[in-house]
Amino acid sequence: MVKLNDLSDNPGSSKNRMRVGRGIGSGKGKTAGRGVKGQKARTGVAIKGFEGGQMPLHRRLPKRGFWNPFSVDYNEVNLGRIQQAVEAGKLDASAPVTLEALIAAGVISKARDGVKILGNGEISAKLAFEVAAASKSAVAAIEKVGGSVKLLASAEA
Repeated sequence: MVKLNDLSDNPGSSKNRMRVGRGIGSGKGKTAGRGVKGQKARTGVAIKGFEGGQMPLHRRLPKRGFWNPFSVDYNEVNLGRIQQAVEAGKLDASAPVTLEALIAAGVISKARDGVKILGNGEISAKLAFEVAAASKSAVAAIEKVGGSVKLLASAEA
């Protein structure tokens, strides 16, 4: 049985702290392992990317690319993954498949700009989808088993 007064860390897992600046005989006296003089011997110095006055690498290299403020980031879900959720009983086949329903079923974890259905995998359940986007192959597969796809207008605008 483990007692609180018997608990100890594994041997060698923690070292005692080095006492610096305590005399020449300690081996870490005088400059306390910091070398001598200068900015880096002082406290509070962190010069990341400074190259002694030479133009730093991050400023010598050209800038590239741009950020498109109108880009959309969809949650991409394959048909096979949706079929798995239906078979596991996490997704109600009678209710429409929406972003909220997929989050509740645990198919997606975080709502982004909407859901895009992709056609990878097999689907046998007849489902009504209300999503932002869907690939042509996904729409064909859904309609083949008697389901429907309604694209939400907010995603198009």
